Parts: sequence; structure tokens; C-alpha cells
Amino acid sequence: MQTKKTFIWIFAVLLTVAAALYQRLTGPTHPQRTRATISGQTYKFRLLRSFDGAGDCPIAITVQDPEVAGSLEYRIFSQKVDFIKLPMAREGGVLTASLPHQGMAGKLEYKITLKKSQETVSLNNGTPTVIRFKGHVPELVLIPHILIMFLAMLFSNVAGVFALFNIPSLKMMKITLITIFVGGLIMGPLVQKYAFNELWTGVPYGWDLTDNKTLIAFAAWVIAFLFNLEKESRYWVVAAAVVTIGIFSIPHSLFGSQLDPATGKIIQGMVQPYFSLLF
Repeated sequence: MQTKKTFIWIFAVLLTVAAALYQRLTGPTHPQRTRATISGQTYKFRLLRSFDGAGDCPIAITVQDPEVAGSLEYRIFSQKVDFIKLPMAREGGVLTASLPHQGMAGKLEYKITLKKSQETVSLNNGTPTVIRFKGHVPELVLIPHILIMFLAMLFSNVAGVFALFNIPSLKMMKITLITIFVGGLIMGPLVQKYAFNELWTGVPYGWDLTDNKTLIAFAAWVIAFLFNLEKESRYWVVAAAVVTIGIFSIPHSLFGSQLDPATGKIIQGMVQPYFSLLF
């Protein structure tokens, strides 16, 4: 039994790490990886898609060739207006320019063009890069939130696999519930408050996917726990674990908080209008 539990823990750790990495690396706020070739030289870049600084957002790319010039164009996201074009200044092997600071959850879309002699290339592959501005979240709030949510996924996976192999999992269920509650429903709103000045933008106040993912996971484990109080029902545990790993594998910040430039109010990305039609 102990050997089986050890292998389950190892499997759960690997599954949790894989899901967490996938969620983070595929999220819309993770730096965009791109490359461009000019005069036979290929350059790789990471374009910012999230910024939490107090001032303007610096955009810097490394291009060692001194004959290559760059320009930065930007506009407010989703507004059909002309792009504002800025030349990029060269500082040694780095081309730099700045995007103007936006309010919490404000978004800009930008594109970068490189030029050498008569050759011109775009770094954005035809689609502007979208960057979201947010408030700075203190590490004393952000790190515990991330760690506890990681543990919540881990304990959820362990509980699910325990149930799958008919190993008692009630204790692990309790730990899962506690960690989701503390990490997602206490620490999560604190992160949201610092980043976007909103404690909760999920149901019933909004359709923020990150908040609602946490709510769904917590509800799934509450239901599984209630069905296991009188007698063990491992199928509910497996179902809750599958729901949890599924929703927490959704790219981080997808359909997240977004400032509506027309009203000055924070909405929940592209998903809100569709849910509004239903409800």
C-alpha cells in the first residue's frame, strides 16, 4: 500500500507541474515568443503582454546590427483608430520605445517593425500584440496565492487518484477544500484587488473566468465532500478531481478583467457579452 501511495504522489506531482506550466505558458499575459529574419540574420524576441509598473511600459528588443532601425506602433485595444507610430531609440544593441501607461486592466495593442535599407519585417506576424496593464501585487500576497493554489491542484490530483485505486481519500478531500478556499477564495481576491482594484469579478458580480474557475472547483469539491460524509463514494471524488485539473489547465487570465475605454468600467474580456445574452 505504501509503495502504491508513493507512486501516486509522484504521478500527482508530475501531473500538477505539467498542468501548471501549460496554464501559465499558454496564457494571454505570458510574453509572446516571436522571431524575425532581416538580411539573413534571424532574431528571437519576447514581447510583453502584461505590465504592472507605475509609469510607461518600456518595450526593448535586442538587435545587434547597428544598421537595423525599429518603430513601435500602438493604439487602445479594440478601438478602430489609426496606430500612433514612434521611432525606437538605439542604445548599443538594444532598440527601445515606451507604451503610455494605462489604468488598471487597460489594454493596448502594438506592433514593431524592423527596417534595414529597403528590407522591412514585422515582429507580430500580421496580428498586433495585446498588452494589459495592472497594479503591482506585493510578493507577500502573490507568492502565497500561487503556492497554495499549486498545492490545491496537487491535493486534488492525489485525492482523485486515491479514489480511483479505492484508497480512502476523505482526509485528502478536506485538505483540498481548505487549500482551494484559502488560496482561491481568500488570497485570490486580494491579488485581484491589488491588480485591478476589484475583490471579486466572478459570479454573481461578473464573468471573470479566473474567479469563476476557482468557484467551480470549490463547488465541485464541496459536492464530492457532501456525498462522502455518510459513506465513501469515490466516483464523486474522481469527478471533482477531473473537473479541477480540467479547469485549472485553462490558460491563465483567459477572458480576464479588461477596462472598457468607453465607460471606464472593468468588464470581463470577450466572454462577458455572450454570457449576458444567456442570463
